[in-house]
Amino acid sequence: MKQIRIAIDGPAGVGKTTTAKSLAERFGLLYIDTGAMYRALAVLAIARKISPDDAEASAALARRVSIRLEHDAAGALRVLGDGQDLTVAIRTPEASDGASRISVHPDVRTQLVSWQRELAKQTGVVMEGRDVGTVVLPDAEAKIFLTASPQERARRRQHELAQKGVRVSLEQVTADMEERDARDKSRETSPLRPASDAVVVDCTAFDLNEQVAAVSRVVEALVAPPRKTRPSHPSS
Repeated sequence: MKQIRIAIDGPAGVGKTTTAKSLAERFGLLYIDTGAMYRALAVLAIARKISPDDAEASAALARRVSIRLEHDAAGALRVLGDGQDLTVAIRTPEASDGASRISVHPDVRTQLVSWQRELAKQTGVVMEGRDVGTVVLPDAEAKIFLTASPQERARRRQHELAQKGVRVSLEQVTADMEERDARDKSRETSPLRPASDAVVVDCTAFDLNEQVAAVSRVVEALVAPPRKTRPSHPSS
């Protein structure tokens, strides 16, 4: 399992991060959050007074800056942008919205996808995002597309934000999520969709522990070596 690549895709609020981190720990693989890279770029853009909607300026920024993902001794992910620790800054609603807007630009995606592929060349990975199975790692050994009802995804996202001290109404979370879904699915480059050979897992009825267990079983089935069959001998 040390060299396999697992692609976890799906819309916002479906539990990709929890699932991907758990899989990485279970199988001894490196966890990579591609969305964190887009969030970091959005944070850097906003800090420099660059609109995430400005395709040319955003692409120029992507070519100019350095975005790195590091893991500390405990395995926690740290996100660095031009040497700044952006780990906390990228988890705000503003960063999430900025990432959704900046990620629609083809030249931005070209730059970040190249970084993501380089990371995956170094070791086995569990990589989560919205185009990992379709674009970043189209030849990954296991491709999983997570989905859940809009109501369940909104409930999960509201709970996640509340744990971080961000209080947002369920109505606002739902509206923001619907807007992001529309952008992700309709963008010209790398729209959100399952890869043709991905296993789609509906997580609406699962809690997160059940979700991780279900996806783990799928991964094990996909990457397990074929059983050797004993040669049959004609009866005497």
